[in-house]
Amino acid sequence: MTIDFNKSDGLVPVIIQDEQTLEVLMLGYMNQQAYDKTVKENIVTFFSRSKNRLWTKGETSNNFLHVKSITLDCDNDTLLIKVKPDGPTCHTGARSCFNTEYNQNFILQLEQIVNDRYENPKEGSYVNKLREKGLNKIAQKVGEEAVETVIAALAQTETDMINESSDLVFHLIVLLREKGLSLEAIAKNLESRHK
Repeated sequence: MTIDFNKSDGLVPVIIQDEQTLEVLMLGYMNQQAYDKTVKENIVTFFSRSKNRLWTKGETSNNFLHVKSITLDCDNDTLLIKVKPDGPTCHTGARSCFNTEYNQNFILQLEQIVNDRYENPKEGSYVNKLREKGLNKIAQKVGEEAVETVIAALAQTETDMINESSDLVFHLIVLLREKGLSLEAIAKNLESRHK
């Protein structure tokens, strides 16, 4: 990867994106030393223009950004780094430095929550109660929620339609996890059909 650090006085902009939800979390800058440290440690380090030094995100908050991939843009002067964040990214405590109205990718975050319930069962968790009942019950719930969604679409309010659709999507995510599949597999399949 040949990064052009010369265009902007030795610094390149770096877009930080959540690797799972694809939400843009923040923008920072790197010089060659920050980039090298990031690659070596797999934790994002920036060059702080205000501190005039290397700054590892999370060095005081422990909300580190673990590198999952680094992509260079077509002009070789901007980086996109997909990360797994340890916690909120913004110094304000928000998940992103961009004050978005809502988490546009919450469905992907919900998939992470379901996966976490599978890997780290919690007593009383609805996901774990479904899982204990097995594949047949999980599939049955998807069918029930699909029928309720159709009924809401044909004869109920918009709020009912939103609620039933939410139940359907949730139970579908659980069914996908039970079958060892992901929303990513569905997205890739839909994308391939679109071509």
